[in-house]
Order: sequence, then C-alpha cells, then structure tokens
Amino acid sequence: MRPTGAMHLGHYHGALKNWIKMQSELPCLFFVADWHALTTHYDDPAIIERSTWDMLVDWLAAGIDPSQSTLFIQSKVPEHAELHLLLSMATPLGWLERVPTYKDQIENLANRDLATYGFLGYPLLQAADVLIYRASQVPVGEDQVPHIEMMREIARRFNHLYGKEKGFEEKAQEAVKKLGSKRAKLYNELRTEYQQDGKDDALEQAKAMLDDAQSLSMIDRERLFGYLEGSRKLILVEPQARLTAASRLPGLDGRKMSKSYGNAIALREDKEVVTKKVRTMPTDPARVRRTDVGDPAKCPVWQFHEVYSDTATKEWVVKGCKSAGIGCIECKQPVIDAIIKEQEPMHERAQQYLDDPSLVRAIVADGNDVARKLAQETMRDVREAMGLAYA
Repeated sequence: MRPTGAMHLGHYHGALKNWIKMQSELPCLFFVADWHALTTHYDDPAIIERSTWDMLVDWLAAGIDPSQSTLFIQSKVPEHAELHLLLSMATPLGWLERVPTYKDQIENLANRDLATYGFLGYPLLQAADVLIYRASQVPVGEDQVPHIEMMREIARRFNHLYGKEKGFEEKAQEAVKKLGSKRAKLYNELRTEYQQDGKDDALEQAKAMLDDAQSLSMIDRERLFGYLEGSRKLILVEPQARLTAASRLPGLDGRKMSKSYGNAIALREDKEVVTKKVRTMPTDPARVRRTDVGDPAKCPVWQFHEVYSDTATKEWVVKGCKSAGIGCIECKQPVIDAIIKEQEPMHERAQQYLDDPSLVRAIVADGNDVARKLAQETMRDVREAMGLAYA
C-alpha cells in the first residue's frame, strides 16, 4: 500500500480484511510502497515518512500478525529499484502507455503534474515489487487485474530473452532424474500432455509437484519449470491474480471513501467522531420530514448496513424506512454501534505501539532483513542471466 495519508474503513474492508485472512493460509509479504507514493507526491515528500509509520500501526491494529507475515518498507530493499531498472531495458514503451489506470489517474488527479517518467513507469516498478519475490499470487481487486497480466507478460518476455542456457536440455533432463523414478515419470507424462495436447491442468499439476519436491535445488527447480513449457529456464515466475472478495464500503456521502473527499472514517477514529460523522450522513432526499417515507436503496446509510448489519437489522431498516416507522437517526444508530465495536480491538492493539514506537521499528527491521534476503537471491539469478555477474 502507498503511504499517502491516514487509513480508513474503506482500506480495511477493501483489502486489509483479506490480508488478515490470507496470512494464516500462505506465507505473505506486505510492504509500504514509499517509492510509489513519490509518483504522485514527489513535490510533497514530508507526508510519506509520517504516513509510513502511521500505516504500519494501522496494519498491526487491524490484525496483521508479524509472527505470520513479513512487514517491510520498499525503499529498505534497494533490489526493487535494481530489478525495475533492468526490466526497463527490455519493456516496450507501449506496454506502459496502455495500462488502464494510467489515463484514469491523469484525469482524476488533474491538479497534479504527472508528466513524469516515475508516473509512467510505476506499473513496471510494481511488477518488480512482485517478481523479485517470485510470488505465486497477488491479492487484488478487479481493477488491478490488468497490472497482474502485465507483470506476467514482463516475466514471460524476460525469461524468453534471458532464460537461454548452454546445454539447457541436458541439464533439465538430469534434474528430472533427481525427482526420483515415480515423480520423474509423472513429470514427463504431464510435460507431454501440456506440450502436445495443450492441457493447462497438466501444467498446473506439474508445477504443484515441483513446488513440493524438497530434493531440488532452486536452480534445478527453475530449469524444470522452464522445461515444462519450452526450452528456457524460468528466472522470473509469472504471478496469478488472487481476486479478493472486497466489501465495497462507500464514503459518508455515497461516493468512494477517500480522505481527499472528506467523507472517510479513519481506521482508529474516536467514538465521538464516529458518532458525529454517521449522524450527519446524508439520507434519502425524499425524507425531508420524519413522517416522509423513504427508500433504503437511495440512501448512503443503507450501504453501511449492507456491510455492518445482520439480516434482522436490515429487515427492520427496510420496513421502518419505507413506512416512516423509524427516523433517520434511529436508522443510523446500529451502524454507529457496529463501527465502534469493530474499532475497539484496533484501538487496544494499536496502543502498545503508540506507547512504544520502537516495537514497530523492530518488526519492520526484521521484515526488511527477510525480504532483502529473498530479493538478493532473485537478483543473483537475474544478473547471471543478463551477463552481469562479473567475478
């Protein structure tokens, strides 16, 4: 996530809840994209450092567990920048210009000068952020799927250009033998099914088998991944988009929740502020007086009920609104109560880090070390493939 301001409930329901669920299922890396923040805030970098530490506290408060996940800061792993630079040498300019969000953001952020290479190249830096960890999955919403597809194309192009290896086939066949006779036979059968018959499930089955093969070295595993699909070593892994079920929590006025719109509820908001903000939310324009009937579908408050309220409460809202049996203040109270209840454990978890900021620094320092070790392994192979591993 980019550190460009305080986190709000839109971030929590749109992404963080999914991160919290995923960290117990898979080894996850979550990082503060401080270099990415510079693509739109290069003229006001003062906000970035403060927002970085605030955001990390928000992650921990929300439930990201450093014993299950790796938390780090992008700029503390300079290999991200090196891979970005090397990928830029062979990435067609047209690929960057066609990214859907490029034109959208230029239109939506018309008050900022975005005619910079950093802004044009941010999808490539984003690709480096993922490819450097050979990540298999990236949790995203549907609007980010084109970015993941571009990452896959970049990895594919890199492997095609630089995955050539002298005596590759002989080395791959030697690696097959290291699987053991039973697995070697299955590997060859699945490879044939994929290459001759185009069976994608055979490819996925073979990749899963290689992931489980503990006896293989990293270099042999890369060779066998590449041998499955052709005659080149796979240096960079093509990631898959993991579409996340995002609860679309709107802002207080019905638009997208955003600090810049002034319609957000912060992740660690004071109870009094939550109450005031929700009570002053606009409602169905038809309900001018208490006795006027309304339609929940035309009211921003209803969208909060969709996220926070149980079936019985929602039925009470629909019936009461359409019959004028309840007023708007009554309708809003269950939402206020639910938000305050949701935030109580967040305030409790955050307090220890607010009392002792060195705890957050220590968590991030450990995460930086873990991430950098992984990144250095990838860059060793990238440099070797590109002929840059000078003795």
